Parts: sequence; C-alpha cells; structure tokens
Amino acid sequence: MPYVDGFILAVPKAKLDSYKEMARVAGNVWREHGALSYVECLADDVPYGELTSFPRAVLCKEDEIVVFSWITYASREARDDINKKVMADPRLDSEKWEMPFDGKRMIYGGFQSFLDL
Repeated sequence: MPYVDGFILAVPKAKLDSYKEMARVAGNVWREHGALSYVECLADDVPYGELTSFPRAVLCKEDEIVVFSWITYASREARDDINKKVMADPRLDSEKWEMPFDGKRMIYGGFQSFLDL
C-alpha cells in the first residue's frame, strides 16, 4: 500500500496563479523522481467549524483559500529517497520561487496507508 505525504495550507487568492504554477513544476519534479501521484485540491465545501476545520487549522483569512494536497509513494523508504532527490533538484531552488503562501501555517506529515478500497 502506498505511503502518503499530506499537506494543508492557506493560499492568498491574489497569489493563486503563482501557487498553481509552482505546484505544476513541483508535481513534475516529484513524479520524475519516482512519486506515484501528486494531487492539489482547492477548498470547495469546507465550512469554518466551531472547534475544528480545515480553515481553522491553517488560520485561513478571508482573502485566502485552503489547499489540500498529497503525494503518494511506493513506501516510506521510497518517499525518503525521492524527497532527497527533489530537495536537490535545481528546478525547485528556493531562490527561483517566491513562496505564494505562509509556510508557517502549513500542516504536513507522512502517513502509512492501511486501507485502499
């Protein structure tokens, strides 16, 4: 079963085109280095909850949109190897890109799949 890296972040609506461009490049880099899939989703039906919610989790502001994304790998070991290659890839050099979101509010982590129907 695949290993999954998941991400939730808030992107300013005014910078959404820049984010999409960066995501396209990043997705191609991850796939070229061996990721099984790379998916980016924009919030469509994510209400602001009273206690918890996607918008609350990333402190989403009125002029921002929640992005939910994930990358799949064959295994945790494959993920670790692929991420080393991705981080060394010059196409993602941090000097080439202005971050179109506040990385301090991004939530991310790695997950082991246990069910795939």
